Amino acid sequence: RDFNERCAQCSEVNWGLTDGGRFYCRSCHNVTERTREVVNTDFITNSRVQTISKGLKKQEKTDGGCEWYICEGFQLVLKKQVEALEALGVCPQMKDEILCNFWRCYLQKSKQAYCKRPAGETVKALSVCESSTDVDSDPERPSLLHLLSLSESEGDLQTDCSFVSSVSKVSESTSVYSGSVDGSLYLMKNQKEKLRMTMPMTLSFCYLALLWVREPITLSELLRFVVEGHIPYLNVFQHFPEKMKLCGLDLKIFCVESWPVYEEVFNKMHELAAFLDLPRFPDITESCFLHPDMLCMKYLMEANLPDELHNWTCRVVKKIGIGEVDFLTLMPGNKSTRKVKYDVLAAAVIVVVLKLLFLLDDHYEWLLSEFAEERNKNNTEGGPYFEFKKWYEVVKHSLDVEQKKLDEEKAKYLWRCEKPLFYSVKNKSKVLKRRQMVVNLQNQFGKLSGSVQHAEKPNPSSFQLSWSEENTDGSCFHGHSLKGVLQEKSGLLTAMNPDYWLCTVKLCNEKLCGHLAHYREVEFPQSYHFVLGLFSFLLRIQPSYIHDEVCMIEHKLFNKKLCKKLKYNTVLRK
Repeated sequence: RDFNERCAQCSEVNWGLTDGGRFYCRSCHNVTERTREVVNTDFITNSRVQTISKGLKKQEKTDGGCEWYICEGFQLVLKKQVEALEALGVCPQMKDEILCNFWRCYLQKSKQAYCKRPAGETVKALSVCESSTDVDSDPERPSLLHLLSLSESEGDLQTDCSFVSSVSKVSESTSVYSGSVDGSLYLMKNQKEKLRMTMPMTLSFCYLALLWVREPITLSELLRFVVEGHIPYLNVFQHFPEKMKLCGLDLKIFCVESWPVYEEVFNKMHELAAFLDLPRFPDITESCFLHPDMLCMKYLMEANLPDELHNWTCRVVKKIGIGEVDFLTLMPGNKSTRKVKYDVLAAAVIVVVLKLLFLLDDHYEWLLSEFAEERNKNNTEGGPYFEFKKWYEVVKHSLDVEQKKLDEEKAKYLWRCEKPLFYSVKNKSKVLKRRQMVVNLQNQFGKLSGSVQHAEKPNPSSFQLSWSEENTDGSCFHGHSLKGVLQEKSGLLTAMNPDYWLCTVKLCNEKLCGHLAHYREVEFPQSYHFVLGLFSFLLRIQPSYIHDEVCMIEHKLFNKKLCKKLKYNTVLRK
C-alpha cells in the first residue's frame, strides 16, 4: 500500500508482492526491481533489511517466467506429438522405449546433454542438469519421458560447456528479444554438423519411431493427421507451460506457417537416422503393414479398383524384387541401399499394373470399356466386367468433391493461434489488449450473424474415400471381373494388351536433379495423369514423386529389353 508509483508499462497503480519480495503489477504482470523494505527489531536498532528470497530457483526471471532452452521446447513438442499418437492407438512402448532413446541419443550427439565437461572449466549447467528434487517440485516444468528428472548423482546428464558458456554470456543481452535463454544463439550458430532441430524434424523423429516398431502408419498418413489437427504441429507452442515465456526469436523456431512437406520430413528422417548412428531397423516382412503387398491391397480398396488387381500387383512386386526384406528394411548410413517410400512405392506398383492391363494411352482403355459394356448387357452369370470409363466417371466425381472440400478447409484455416504472440516484452500489454478486443468483436459479430460453432473434428481414418459393395447404384467396383482384359495362355492369365509404353527410356541422376524422371502433364496421356492425380490426392504429395517410382519400377521390369534396345541404338550410331 505504501508503494504508489505508477507502472512503467500500463501506468496503473495496482501492486502485488512476489515470493522474492519484489513488486509486480497485477494489471500487466510487470515485475520491477524494487523490493519491499521491512523493519526488523530483532537486529540493531534503527537498522533496515530487505526481505530475503525464499529459495527461488535459478530459472525464475523478472517477467515471472523461468529460464528455458530450445531443446526443452522441442522436447515438449515431441511429448505432445507422441501422446497424440498413443491416443490414435500406437503401442505405448514407442514413447518410453524407442522415442526416449532416440531423443537422448540426439541430445548427446548434438552436445546439448549427456556429454562430459572439459577438465578445468567451470560453467553454468543447463536447466536439464537440475536435480530431480527441483524438477519434481515444479509440475509445470516440461519433461518428456522423464529425461529431465535424472539426478546429478547419475553423472551422465551434462551439457556442452562451450555451448553453455556462450549462452551464459549472451543470455542477458538477448532476453529482450527471446523468451528462451539460447534463442538468438540457436539461430545464429552454424549447427549444420550437429543437425539442428526444427519443427519438421519433430515429425521425422515420430516417423523414425513408428518405423522402428513397424506401426501401420505411413508417412503420408502421419502428415495427413497433422493437417487434420489430430497430431499437434501448427501452433503447438500454445500448449507450453505459462512459465515458459515464448516471444521474439523463439517464434521463428516454433511458429509454423506452412504445412509439413513429405520430401523434407522424409529426407530429414534419413539424415537423423544416420546422425544417430542407429543400427539396422527391424525387418519389413510380408506380414508387415508397410510391405508393398499389404499397402497395394489398401490403396486398391481406397481407389475403388477390382480386387483381382491385387494378384497382378503381387506378381510385379515379386518379379522385380521390391518385396525382399533387404530392399525394404532401413539400414541407416548405408549409401548403397535406396531410400524406400513405402506408400509411394505401393501406389506406383498399382499404376504400372493399370498400364500393363489398360495401357492408359487415352485410346485402348476406352475400347476395352466399350467391349466390357456390351458384355455386361448380355451377361447374366457371374460378376460384372470392369468398365474403365464408368470407374473413371464415378471416381472423378468423388475426387472432385473431396478436393473441393479440402481446398475450402485450407482456405478457411486460421493460422493465428489462440495464444497471443509478442516479439518484445515492452509490447506485451498492447498485444494482450488488442487480442482481447479482437476476441470480443468476433463474439459480438458471431452472435449478430447467428454463425454456428464449429463441430468437433471427426475421428481419424486410414481411408479418405470409402466405397460400399452394398450400394445398388453400381458405384463400387471391388467385385468386378477383369475377364474383359485377360486371356488364358499356357494355363496362365495374361493381358490381352501386348504393348506397353515407357514413361522414360533413360533415368536421370537422382542426386543431381532430385528426380529420376521429369514429369510434365502435357507430355503424357490424360488417363495416366488422372490415375497419378488420384494417388497424389490420397497420399497428399506431388504427382511427380509417384511418376519417379513408376519409372524406377518400369526399368526394373523391362531391364533386359531396355539393355537390348540401348545396345542396338549404339550399334546403329557407330
